[in-house]
Amino acid sequence: MTSHTITAVQQIPASVEAVWDFFSDPANLRIITPEYMNFRVISQQSDRIYTGQIIEYKVSPLWGVPLYWMTEIREVKEKILFIDEQRKGPYTLWHHEHRFREIPGGVEMTDIVQYKNPGWIAGRVVNRFFIRSKLRHLFEYRARKTEELFGKWPGREPVLTIH
Repeated sequence: MTSHTITAVQQIPASVEAVWDFFSDPANLRIITPEYMNFRVISQQSDRIYTGQIIEYKVSPLWGVPLYWMTEIREVKEKILFIDEQRKGPYTLWHHEHRFREIPGGVEMTDIVQYKNPGWIAGRVVNRFFIRSKLRHLFEYRARKTEELFGKWPGREPVLTIH
């Protein structure tokens, strides 16, 4: 089964401290997830991520049916990156790198997700006609919410690629 990659790059006119503080707090995932997904963290959490942390969620991406999802924070480099990987959930692979780089006037935030769907041929079809568009919508929503929270970078739009 082929893996797929999502890359989202956004410039944010805020300090790396402010951006890191927001994105490294698991409670804030709900803020940057569309309401229809009914996303909620169900495990007890600290307000900052750490290597080895297990985070459990319930999310309803389809027709309100709740799914269980467990991720592990595999690596944290303060104000530079953190990586989460699915341990249990809807994908056979979910590896998500969150990168933060100071640039003049703010931060460039890059998300790189590698994922695989279950199923063989059916998994490819479902990805092509459904999952890819759902993930595109999720990352576009996150970009808009990030702009609402931190401001819009003048003259530049977030860039999202999925392949």
